[in-house]
Amino acid sequence: MMGRISLLAGLTAAGVAHVLPRTPEPVEWAWLAGGLLAATLIVSVVFPCFVRRRRPVRRRHGALDCLARGRGPRMLAPVWAFMLGLAWVCFHIDHRLSDSLSPQDEDKVSRVVLRIATLPRELPGSRRFEAEVLASQPSGIPRRILVSWHGADYAGPYRQARAAQFPDLVPGQVWRMSLNLRRPHGASNPHGFDYEGHVFAQGLRAVGSVRGTPRLLYDEPGASLALRAERARHRVRQAMLPYVRDSRYGAVLLALAIGDQAGVPPEDWTVFNRTSITHLISISGSHITMLAALGGLLTLWLWKRLAWRGRPLAERAPAQVAACLAALCVAWLYCLLAGWGVPARRTFLMLAVLAAAHLCRLPLGPARVLLLAAGAVVALDPWALMASGFWLSFGAVAVLLASGRWMGTPAIGHPVSAGARLARGLWAACRLQLIVTAGLMPILATLFNEISIVSPIANAYAIPVISLVVTPLSLLLAAVSMMPGLEWLARAVSWLAHEALQFMMVPTHWLASREAASLDAAAAPWWTLLLALAGMAMALLPRGLPARGAGWLLVLPALLWRPERPPDGAWDMVAVDVGQGAAVLVLTSGHALLFDTGVRHGPYSDAAARSIVPLLRAKGVRKLDVLVVSHADIDHAGGLRSILEARGIGQSYSSFNAAAYLRREAALLGMPEDLPPLPQVLSRCHDGVRWEVDGVAFDFMWPLESSVPAGTNSRSKERNAQSCVLRIRGGHHSALLTGDIATGQEDELVRRALGPVDVVAAAHHGSRSSSGRDFVAHTAPAHVIAQAGRWNRYGHPHPTVQRRWQRAGARFWRTDLHGAVTVRSRAEGLVVESHRQARQRHWSGP
Repeated sequence: MMGRISLLAGLTAAGVAHVLPRTPEPVEWAWLAGGLLAATLIVSVVFPCFVRRRRPVRRRHGALDCLARGRGPRMLAPVWAFMLGLAWVCFHIDHRLSDSLSPQDEDKVSRVVLRIATLPRELPGSRRFEAEVLASQPSGIPRRILVSWHGADYAGPYRQARAAQFPDLVPGQVWRMSLNLRRPHGASNPHGFDYEGHVFAQGLRAVGSVRGTPRLLYDEPGASLALRAERARHRVRQAMLPYVRDSRYGAVLLALAIGDQAGVPPEDWTVFNRTSITHLISISGSHITMLAALGGLLTLWLWKRLAWRGRPLAERAPAQVAACLAALCVAWLYCLLAGWGVPARRTFLMLAVLAAAHLCRLPLGPARVLLLAAGAVVALDPWALMASGFWLSFGAVAVLLASGRWMGTPAIGHPVSAGARLARGLWAACRLQLIVTAGLMPILATLFNEISIVSPIANAYAIPVISLVVTPLSLLLAAVSMMPGLEWLARAVSWLAHEALQFMMVPTHWLASREAASLDAAAAPWWTLLLALAGMAMALLPRGLPARGAGWLLVLPALLWRPERPPDGAWDMVAVDVGQGAAVLVLTSGHALLFDTGVRHGPYSDAAARSIVPLLRAKGVRKLDVLVVSHADIDHAGGLRSILEARGIGQSYSSFNAAAYLRREAALLGMPEDLPPLPQVLSRCHDGVRWEVDGVAFDFMWPLESSVPAGTNSRSKERNAQSCVLRIRGGHHSALLTGDIATGQEDELVRRALGPVDVVAAAHHGSRSSSGRDFVAHTAPAHVIAQAGRWNRYGHPHPTVQRRWQRAGARFWRTDLHGAVTVRSRAEGLVVESHRQARQRHWSGP
């Protein structure tokens, strides 16, 4: 028991290390180690002598008696495990932090000699791969970087990139390239995806874009075992591509065979996520276990029947031992082919623990197997805890092991028909998937703020189809496609695998299209997750135990939690980090308003889907009462379509014809008939439009009612000049959202007696053409927020504008440096904080 507690303490320490804003200094380590050594000395030597003199040891149990018998160090084992786990992870963190791009080399072109380290991600207009830096000019470039190589033609935000000509990029090749290097930077929003933490966990300390024409120097296919595995994956992909390239789900077959998910389109990922079958599309533990079992059974069958030099193999070594080692070898080879991800590592190490226990005749229970596998995964890769797959993988296995103890097996009775056996198997699969879905609900709600309701149904038929039909056929295709003369067989296997997958996707698409396919779960405090996990542990206890069903009640707080809203007269505002764009969420006690929708990046990617919708989900906003789109520029209206598809809209305001904009955008995207649901009411914003809810007044200050609305095809300056300007006045403070107006419109607002404002969103992202001196002096805000993208080509916000606001006494916030900025207006005062400030991590930049 003490060993399991110690292992759990070490894993807890590893998790704590990843949420520290910085690692401890050497002096702090010395104090921690000294204090622990002193406590151990006292518990081991001093205290036992004192206890023996004070009273004789008669009882066999109790803390004092354990100390008196000299068992104090054993009681401190979890503390030592916590300390060692923390030190182990912090050592690796410090080592990785020391390998970083220097600030003077950032956003500059460097000459680099590098080796391609991973299977390149091939897209029509670009290539992306991880690389090991062998030499650089200037020196000091991080050893492992992420390289992006884009084609010459930019397709734009509405068209799919055209296929560009690239040389054949193979793992192990050594290239000389000119790269524009930067430190990894991503959007920083509450409850959003942490891109910087993701690349830090992968060991990527810089990202580079190719400049000029790279030159291939030589090839090193056998530089390491990892490169040999990546080289094998490349050969398999090249062999499979002719048979899957033109198929609708050909990219999924590649993902199942070698773990290459780059070609799976975003719309398919949406379907997989809503039905919660994403784990089946990647190489999961069930696939690895299935292949290992097949390899073990085949070895067992052959070992009992083959002989060498006239002596049966079973006499030289037990058949079970050979089968166990063969299964482990098959699992290891397949994990290498799959890219050695967290689920693959978890499965292989769990199989290794089971194999070692079987060979050594050690009776290990499920809890010991899980903890040993988790400890091995974290010891080999301290950043595995940062991957959601780690928690989902171990959580699913824990639920299966717990449920397997009380579900039982059917008793042997009279023979039943094949149809009855099929129905019984389907019911067992549905029941098992329902248990796993229910058991993972607290983790899913915490990680993604969304729970799939149709998951048990989808997984009930998807698991057998993909695991028993599609995946084996994909692996068979990978094998026969590399054998000359078997092209006919490869085509037949590819057709059969694709047809089975396409047949399975018909009901899956129907389930994903239902409005009730998933349930939003607002971000809840950490204690609700602990309460929910305790409730799930209670609910999964064996049948017949008292109060077992009451465990479900402990899960409800995490699923039904609603974040606290401002009181009447107060308001909250979040300036979302959407890169070079604008989006502001305003919450009152009972209503929600979104001002602008962020920028569109490509045909299937925009800031609304990436950042705004997850924020609405985490805040518990199921419907937007008011949506304001200031003007028709793509950095303000680019996410409009995603917002309309994700949330119902009551009232919308814009300075342009929003319906015409959506029709034009649908035509540019190549789907003119696919229009999102429109808001209940569409209106034009202009001065004089005013409403009040929950003690907070909203009124438009611009454009003038007499002005002519700018069309979606008009020039950018005309659209900017017609931007909606919204003033928010609560019971205690006020705010002004300005869109992209320029100094001319600002001067007009000053002449119309706008008045002082507490918080101002800097017009036009802090452009030099805005934030004029008279406007700055007239509004006199305490805080100014500029929404801009890191390294944007416009130079927003301009240094002159920032100094102008600061000289006027305002605190100047920048989403490119500070992340999302949250403002809370209360009777006690105005509180402003940035997400990077509130959630400091050691991998984030200053």
